[in-house]
Amino acid sequence: MVNVNQHIVLAGFGNMGAALASGWLEAGVNGTFITVIDPDAAARSRATELGLYAAAAPGEITRRIDIAVLAVKPAEIETLLGQLPAARLYLSIAAGRSIADIAALVAGDAAIVRAMPNTPAAIGLGVTGLCASAGAQAADREAAADLMAAVGSVEWLADEADMDALTAVSGSGPAYVFLLIECLTAAAVDAGLEADLAARLATATVYGAGAYAAQSGVDAASLRRQVTSPKGTTEAALEVLCDRDALKELMRSAVRAAARRSRELREK
Repeated sequence: MVNVNQHIVLAGFGNMGAALASGWLEAGVNGTFITVIDPDAAARSRATELGLYAAAAPGEITRRIDIAVLAVKPAEIETLLGQLPAARLYLSIAAGRSIADIAALVAGDAAIVRAMPNTPAAIGLGVTGLCASAGAQAADREAAADLMAAVGSVEWLADEADMDALTAVSGSGPAYVFLLIECLTAAAVDAGLEADLAARLATATVYGAGAYAAQSGVDAASLRRQVTSPKGTTEAALEVLCDRDALKELMRSAVRAAARRSRELREK
């Protein structure tokens, strides 16, 4: 975990900000080195319940800032950075705001790391894509990775342009899985199961299959073949799902659409 003597300012204490702070505390970061900024009184109250100092505005920060974590809405970045004292490292999870966007608003020698976590970070099972500015040193990259590892796994991208594809896969991906659970639940009801039971079965099946895939060390295609007995029930279902590669093509189209929208939002 990041050096406990570094002052971390966490701007934004919504679901992601709160998940990050909780993860840092559980990982051993001293709460006296974490300052939260959020204009919402309820959010500040939740932060103080964790033993953190909470400020309503950036101008209230008087201590030197080592790491500024930008967990605010993208539209709030300019106002925040216009008032926040300078930091050595900026870790931004503001979707769609590029490294260049942040660099234009901070001191020229600052290191910047852009992060794209996903919603399972709320329970410590997220995955975060990271990319760094040219001026970020190894220690900066390590600190950023440590901070985001508190809520799940991390993956580094060599090219920031790949962030659009990553957003389309892991950033938006949980929604695709939730839709799968919805559809599987509806199909189970159609097959005769009671609705609550159908929902529990669908959710537990997706959860267990995902955990098994993550822990097995075997690629997904091999796992699929392992569970598919010749002439069995699974094969009958997969013949429908894989007919003319319909599901594969649908998923490709969905990811392309999400990546395209990510680029559009970034270029506005």
